[in-house]
Amino acid sequence: MNADLLCGSLAEPSRLRTYSAVVLGARSPEEIAGATGLSMPEVLKAVQRLGKSGLISSGADGLRADENVFKEAVRAGRPEREPLDPDPARDNVLRAFIRDGRVTELPTVYAKTLILLEYLVGSFEAGREYPESEVNAVLNTWHPDHAALRRLLVDARLLTRTDNIYRRVA
Repeated sequence: MNADLLCGSLAEPSRLRTYSAVVLGARSPEEIAGATGLSMPEVLKAVQRLGKSGLISSGADGLRADENVFKEAVRAGRPEREPLDPDPARDNVLRAFIRDGRVTELPTVYAKTLILLEYLVGSFEAGREYPESEVNAVLNTWHPDHAALRRLLVDARLLTRTDNIYRRVA
């Protein structure tokens, strides 16, 4: 069930009250009516609609609410995420430090910093020469402290620097 259908199923006050009563422990239409103050026809109609939508089910012990419907609706509405790296371990590191195409913070653990730098160096073409201003512009798209990123890339030997001209190491 998607989120729109889920919200629509609970948009009617009688259905919302019925569902709430079941969540709070009501197991029969009579208990729901007593807990909500709804008439029996309103309760039966709400139970039928909520049953069709999968929000409640009837079993040997009475009515039960299925809270997993909410998790499933959220998962169904979530767009599929493209991994930043095919290796799941590296992807997890990158996801921890990159949000919406920006580096949120620099890792304190060098191994994680190296994974991030190896990803960022992909912004540069191998064999091409870059003036420092162009390197700064590229790195500014990732993080406001382009100087720190540039220094880290050079220190990690992912970029070389000669007379303020940078090259990506092949």
